[in-house]
Amino acid sequence: MNNGSTMTAEMLAGTRAERKHTISLHVANRPGVLIRIALVFARRGYNIDSLVVSPASDPDYSMMNIVASGDEKTLDQILKQLNKLVDVVHASDRTGEDILQRELALIKIGCSPVERSEILQLAHALRCEIVDLGENVVTLQTTGSSDEVDSVTKVLSGYDVIELVRTGKVLMIRGEQHTA
Repeated sequence: MNNGSTMTAEMLAGTRAERKHTISLHVANRPGVLIRIALVFARRGYNIDSLVVSPASDPDYSMMNIVASGDEKTLDQILKQLNKLVDVVHASDRTGEDILQRELALIKIGCSPVERSEILQLAHALRCEIVDLGENVVTLQTTGSSDEVDSVTKVLSGYDVIELVRTGKVLMIRGEQHTA
């Protein structure tokens, strides 16, 4: 196909290469900060896949961990805009860095008394914690990297999963350096 212009594979696909990015922010602990940050993502058409906000060591500040999907070029623009916001002390893309990261998932599985034994053995093999046990329901907890939680939920999807709730990614840089 040659119409006098050069077309890249990206153009032929009709979209830029999208991937998940892990972003950490150190922000002022004030009302309205979350909405201003979310609007930066929304204006650029970037989807927030997960968001975790927690207090920083100084109560006047909070830590935010965002996992978002989109292309690299747009992410660069988002980071520049985030770092210009008055309430943002610092925003960084931590994708590909050597970080500690964990998620938690609670998985409620419907089961008959006969299936319960099989599910409990599987939970033990998957290193899940049993957090609630009812007559026809077992609730499990799993923690680990996003990939580990994905693997557990995939294995358990073959059962009657009534409910699945996941936290977002909690992260911290290894060593003495501060995360944000």
